[in-house]
Amino acid sequence: MTLTAKEPSAATPPGAASPGTDPVTTQGGPGQLVKLGVALAAITAVFLAAGLGDLLLFIVILVIIVMLHELGHFATAKWSGMKVTEFFVGFGPRLWSFRQGETEYGFKAIPAGGYVKITGFTVLEDVAEEDEPRAYRQAPFWKRIVVGSAGSAMHFVMAIVLALIAALTFGVPSNTAKIAGLDHWVGIARTPAQSAGLAVGDVVLAVNGKPLDGVNALIAVIGRSTGKPVSLRVERDGSVRTVTVVPHDGRGVKLKGDGGGVLAPADAKTPKGYIGVELSQPVASASPWGALTNAFSTVGSYTSAEVSGLVRTFSASGISSIVHQVTNSSAATKAADNPSTSVRPVSLVGITSLGVQAQKAGLYALLQLLILINIIFGMLNMLPMLPLDGGHVSVAVYEWIRTRKGAPYYRADITKMFPVVFVFLSFLAVFVFAGVFLDITHPIQNVFGP
Repeated sequence: MTLTAKEPSAATPPGAASPGTDPVTTQGGPGQLVKLGVALAAITAVFLAAGLGDLLLFIVILVIIVMLHELGHFATAKWSGMKVTEFFVGFGPRLWSFRQGETEYGFKAIPAGGYVKITGFTVLEDVAEEDEPRAYRQAPFWKRIVVGSAGSAMHFVMAIVLALIAALTFGVPSNTAKIAGLDHWVGIARTPAQSAGLAVGDVVLAVNGKPLDGVNALIAVIGRSTGKPVSLRVERDGSVRTVTVVPHDGRGVKLKGDGGGVLAPADAKTPKGYIGVELSQPVASASPWGALTNAFSTVGSYTSAEVSGLVRTFSASGISSIVHQVTNSSAATKAADNPSTSVRPVSLVGITSLGVQAQKAGLYALLQLLILINIIFGMLNMLPMLPLDGGHVSVAVYEWIRTRKGAPYYRADITKMFPVVFVFLSFLAVFVFAGVFLDITHPIQNVFGP
């Protein structure tokens, strides 16, 4: 979610002023800073008076996430010796700032993110002759790669830290599955779970004689065992027993009290077994090492799922589904009611709405949402297309490949990419419009429970 250009440099020339020792100068003065504080206090008061404290908090969280992204570029550019001239929160007119060394830090009027400005980020930028040696475009290839990808790397660092906090605070998922609820099916007096005597609160420890490896493993075994007996080792109130269930083919089976929803489409080609339970994953406390291992595993599994989701969204069928939702209200409603199984673009409007819902659901839900947001932002920013970070990294890679040993460093003419960039941005704008439209007219239903 890069919100402006970022530019790096090389190494501080001999005799150059050290930013850490230069005097600090301010623009706007203490009076302007007081006005900024009063304005922020007034905005906070308005949100709180309107009962929108959760919304304000989530907006602040998003701004912090964006600024940490920019901090990744800023820190690596400074470390690489590139000239960094600005690091601002917000856009538009400058409200207040201070300068230390060669960099100006401050706040601007529109708090919709932030940016860092690095000299010579593209070959098109005019750079003073004395600054050219420290321009991003003059830096060694590996430094350009590090600086260009640092923002997205920060998102994954944030995701791992958030996952670690969640694991240390709430524990890590155990290898068992807990029965959180029992379903009731139309036209079927007793579900397989009811026939087997399963009850809410039962914990499944093993399936078919093998220790369980979590909820998904149990769902997979049941799904492929239609009409076949499945042995479950179940713990209830400290005692363990073994029960047998025979999964029922869910094709066309309707759920009671769920608006006529079905377990599986009636025209599905292959059967899928169900036993009539809602499952949750129990958690267990973890050591710091176990929590860290779980954090990396969580981020890895979420990333894999989001990659699949992006491929699905930008596929021909995904685009067709989105167009259908925009033009058909019932399709949009169905997608909003079933976000986990639908292809649905989510704009910042939708993300903010989900953020408010997550806060109401509790800290764990909020942490999980923020992990996903950081992974998505990190992935999208590395798409190999200008003006995204991945586009600048791709240009650096292309120039490195084209440069022959002993020859002058090859400089790509990025103006030749402008037609492709225009098509990409137009395509992206359509997706953003679709997401905003759907998030306003058919907001995603609460995915975090009551």
